[in-house]
Amino acid sequence: HLKPGGFLGHPASYNWYPFAKGLDAPSLEPNSNSRILVEKKRVKELVPYAVIFPYRKMGQSISGFRVDRTGGKFGPFAGQIFVGDYSLSCIMRATTEKINGVWQGACYPFREGLGTGLLAIQFSPEGYLVAGGTNRGWPVRGTRSFSLERLEWSGKTPFEIKRINIRPKGFALTFTQPLDPEVATDSSLYKLEHFTHIYHKFYGSPEVDQGAGKVVGVKVSPDGLVAELELESLVEGHVYEFDLSGTRSAAGRPLLHTRAYYTVNEIPKP
Repeated sequence: HLKPGGFLGHPASYNWYPFAKGLDAPSLEPNSNSRILVEKKRVKELVPYAVIFPYRKMGQSISGFRVDRTGGKFGPFAGQIFVGDYSLSCIMRATTEKINGVWQGACYPFREGLGTGLLAIQFSPEGYLVAGGTNRGWPVRGTRSFSLERLEWSGKTPFEIKRINIRPKGFALTFTQPLDPEVATDSSLYKLEHFTHIYHKFYGSPEVDQGAGKVVGVKVSPDGLVAELELESLVEGHVYEFDLSGTRSAAGRPLLHTRAYYTVNEIPKP
């Protein structure tokens, strides 16, 4: 989770190696003002973050998280990670996969409008998602001083991006409902951009090294649930931002949430 106001480890940690018996300090330290791709190749101990939640576009101060192990009681996202956010009073989703031995994945909006800043979430045996928090400490989007709220699935499946998986030449997008077969192969519907961050010891980073992810081909599965996107190129070490606001289901519905973000630590081999 990289954001202005967030850390991935702290450089002061290196000061404690002399006091940890049997634990050798890394032979190299990451360079400041670099990029994660450059430094993970230099420093073998460096493990890149699996999923970046772009600041304010997704969360602003991530707190508790839980895996949905309800077996479908909470809806079509069983096995995915649900993540609360303190500042934005919202809940997000994340999916992960291991590519070339390295974890990476995507994040997606889920629900906004909770009463206060979330500190913890938990699934109940009945399949409810219980979220609790307070506004003590920092400003939050929610208007209540504290709250304990319950989210439950209505039984109706929304038209959503279910998950994104990387492919050697692009991405596979799985949806909760079939796509409109008349328009789903139109590559102009899938708008992608990518960026990375300055990898440094200071507080936060802007989005840098931006570029466009040009889609040159689309294949849709026979059941309409998966769109395989082929890109002109993939950039390792970048976050890909998906804008699918033009996508429609076979029933003509727009997506409930049109954006998602995939962190490319590794590109799979063909």
